[in-house]
Amino acid sequence: MTELHDHLRQRVLAATEALGLDRAAAEPLVRLDPPKNRDHGDVALGAFQLAKLAGKAPPALAGELAARVVPDEVVAAATAAGPFVNFRFRRAALARVVLAAIQRAAPPYGKAGPSGQVVCIDFSSPNIAKPFHIGHMRSTVIGNSLCRIHRHLGATVHGINHLGDWGMPFAKMMTAYLRWGNEQELHRSPMRYMFALYQRYGQEVEQHAELDAEAAAHFRALESGADNQQRRMWQLLRDESLRAFQGPYSRLGVTFDHVTGESFFEDKMAAALARVRAAGVLEPSEGAEVVWLKELGIQQPCLLRKSDGTTLYHTRDLAAVFWREQQYRPDRILYVVGAEQKLHFDQLKGVLQRMQEPIARAVEHVPFGLVLARTDDGKWEKFATRAGNAVFLDEILDEAVAKVRAIIREKNPDLPDADQVAEQVGVSAIVFNDLKNSRIKDVKFDWDAMLSFEGETGPYVQYACARLASILRKVEAPVPPPEAVDFALLADAERVLLTMLDFGPAVQRAAEQSEPSIVTTQVIALAGEIHAYLRDHYVLGAEPAVRDARLLLVDAARRLLTTGLSLLGIPAPERM
Repeated sequence: MTELHDHLRQRVLAATEALGLDRAAAEPLVRLDPPKNRDHGDVALGAFQLAKLAGKAPPALAGELAARVVPDEVVAAATAAGPFVNFRFRRAALARVVLAAIQRAAPPYGKAGPSGQVVCIDFSSPNIAKPFHIGHMRSTVIGNSLCRIHRHLGATVHGINHLGDWGMPFAKMMTAYLRWGNEQELHRSPMRYMFALYQRYGQEVEQHAELDAEAAAHFRALESGADNQQRRMWQLLRDESLRAFQGPYSRLGVTFDHVTGESFFEDKMAAALARVRAAGVLEPSEGAEVVWLKELGIQQPCLLRKSDGTTLYHTRDLAAVFWREQQYRPDRILYVVGAEQKLHFDQLKGVLQRMQEPIARAVEHVPFGLVLARTDDGKWEKFATRAGNAVFLDEILDEAVAKVRAIIREKNPDLPDADQVAEQVGVSAIVFNDLKNSRIKDVKFDWDAMLSFEGETGPYVQYACARLASILRKVEAPVPPPEAVDFALLADAERVLLTMLDFGPAVQRAAEQSEPSIVTTQVIALAGEIHAYLRDHYVLGAEPAVRDARLLLVDAARRLLTTGLSLLGIPAPERM
């Protein structure tokens, strides 16, 4: 909340008290949001819940509130529109409060103080001994952005890489390596070599079904806990995979607070199963153990132990939930996993609900759509690995950087640190393209669209930052402090200022909805508004008072775009 929102909120609460409403009851019902149509006002208040508290029709209460909030030095007008009250701020007050807050990095433009909320975010989580390909990137960049957004809002965040380093998929990889592997080839190019072996397993098993039985035997040996060949093989392939994964993570600017993996819960699964059994919901079924969820509308039971005694993803996920509950006391546990895993997380939450575990309320699946590639005949299809057409992420990132480097050679051949800028812009273009639409939508991987310096792209927003930095370098005066500026001279910048005002509510909604695209939309809007403003309003060469006011605006826009991009995991180059 900005000082403007705080001031208006107090005015509204005073108005509700004057109308006879209890202030404590009214306070949580006063939510000030940007209106859907900016022509109606700067901030809107929906009177629905307040009207219910007052026992009145929403339009009637909205009219009474608007009449009570009379103009002052901050509020210019309050107007009822049906069940809403629309407010306008005085333009000088808008500029003064917003620009001063951005310059000193005050919340919501800077990081908030501790909120007391604890959020666990389970993201990326690739399978070891498998290539880190373009499909893995979605969970990685969405989860990374959510970590940054929640930290910005003051939450204690535990970013967790829950590696897929256990279970039958890994047992199949192990089987392939034990049959056909070569350690020298493994060390030379670990992920590509393991991928080739995994492909071979998929081909061979079609002719030799006994391979799956061999893999199951290897998994039983691994779960035995003994120091055996399978355990040593597991450690070797896990270590090689982690080293290989660090390359993509480093280039994407992604770090984790905890890298645990499914194997971490190997010695915790028995206790988890005992806890489910003690709750009275674990039942035998054809030699296996399951939890039925029909009363929750889920027809398929949750299988927790197979008939051969081995465990499954659900077993390990339950153990992880109980561990995280004990260690972190989270208010939310976000699982950033593809939409195709909806049933899995419905079942996980369902088991916890049937056990009447309070932690069930914290479990949230954050689903996302697919990454689509264009085929030769112009159709869009899913990137895949099992059919043999995996696209390694490092190859994609290298190609993006090469394409940006070619653009730089053409348009700005003397750019300092061109290789570093190409890396920043190329990688960021892919990340931004992933985050710019609602996460549940499929992402179309289109080089021309992603790398364009016009439209809703990463390079477009990064160029706005670089352009603003260039103006600040060229001017022969320092950015003035807010107290030295005549804010009345920025009445013509209201569209930029109102877009800045929306930043805090946008970040809050992004956290509540686990939706980074809300922040992406915000930085696109701000980049567009500041570009449009600078087309018609000169900074360099303007008379000193106007120049100073516009310098403060330019500096604030640069700072806020940098912050917004940072919440997406994207750098803001000073030059492009």
